[in-house]
Amino acid sequence: MKDIITLGIESSCDETAVSVVKNGREVLSNVINTQIPIHTLYGGVVPEIASRNHIQNISAVTKEAIKQANIKFDDIDVVAVTYGPGLVGALLVGLSYAKALSYALQKPLVGVNHIEGHIAANYITYKELEPEFLCMMMSGGNTQIVQVKDYTQFELLGKTRDDAIGEAFDKVARVIELGYPGGPKVDKLAQEGKPTIELPKTHFDNLDFSFSGIKTAVINLHHKNPDINKADLCKSFEKSVTEVLIENIKKAIDITNIKTVVLAGGVSANSYIRNEFLQLQNKGINVYMPEMALCTDNAAMIACAGYYNYINGKISDLSLNAIPDLKL
Repeated sequence: MKDIITLGIESSCDETAVSVVKNGREVLSNVINTQIPIHTLYGGVVPEIASRNHIQNISAVTKEAIKQANIKFDDIDVVAVTYGPGLVGALLVGLSYAKALSYALQKPLVGVNHIEGHIAANYITYKELEPEFLCMMMSGGNTQIVQVKDYTQFELLGKTRDDAIGEAFDKVARVIELGYPGGPKVDKLAQEGKPTIELPKTHFDNLDFSFSGIKTAVINLHHKNPDINKADLCKSFEKSVTEVLIENIKKAIDITNIKTVVLAGGVSANSYIRNEFLQLQNKGINVYMPEMALCTDNAAMIACAGYYNYINGKISDLSLNAIPDLKL
C-alpha cells in the first residue's frame, strides 16, 4: 500500500503552523511560528494583528516544513487545513493558502475541525491508540466531554455553558497581573502555593460545565484583598476546576462504561490537571495525553485528523469557507 503524505496547515489563532505527516501518525516535520511575543504587548490576541502575521509567515513556514520533511511539493498527496473554530481572519489566511496549494498541485483538499485536530494529537503520541474512548477536551475556546466512536465519528456528551476553562485561566492570570499567556503562568505560580482558599464549584445533573462562578470568585477575592497570596489563589483555583473536570469524567465513564480517557487541547498541558487525571489509572482507567509539544496549536494534529478524514472519503472542495464557531 502506498504511503500517504499529508500537509497540514493550522492558523486558527496566533500560531502559523505547517506539518508534513506520513500515514497519519509519522511526523516528518512540524514547524510553528508563534506570535506570543507580539500579543503579549497587548495582554491577549489581537485578531487583526494575528491575521497580518499569518499572511507574512505562512509561505516561509510551509517551505520550511517541506524542507525539514525532505520531500518536494509534488510528493504531497493531501492538503489538510483548519477551517474552524477560530478567529475568522486568521482561519481565512490558512484556508486560502491551502486552497491555492491544492489547486496548484491538483491534490485533494480536506477541511479539518480544530477540535478534531486536538483529539488526533493523541494518535501521534500513542501509535497504539484507537477509538472508542472518552475525550476531555480543554482549550481556550472549548471545554467538552466527547465520546470518540471512530476516527471521524464523535458524540458530544457535555460542554461548558459559559467560559471555557482556558478562558478562565487567562482571565484569572490577567486579574492577578501575571500577564499573557495566562495558563502556563498560573500553573507555574500554583506550584509554589497551597489550596487553602475555598472556591465555589458549579454542578449540573448532566455532564455540562460552568467556570464563570469560580472565575468571578477569584476576581472578587483579589479585588477585596489585593495582598492575598497569589500562589495560594492560583493553586486553589487550579484544584477546584480540576475537581469539576474529574467529577464529570467519572460520571461519563459510569454512563458509557468506556474505561479509556484521553486529554486534548492547550489546557491539557497543565501539570496539575495531568497528574490528577493520571490518578484515575489507580481505578483501572486507561489515561492518555498528548506530549507537551502537541497540546497547544500545531499542524501535525491537523494533518493527522486530515488523513483519517481523507481515507474515510471526507474530502472538501474549493468552496470551503471558514466557520469561526464550528461545532464538532
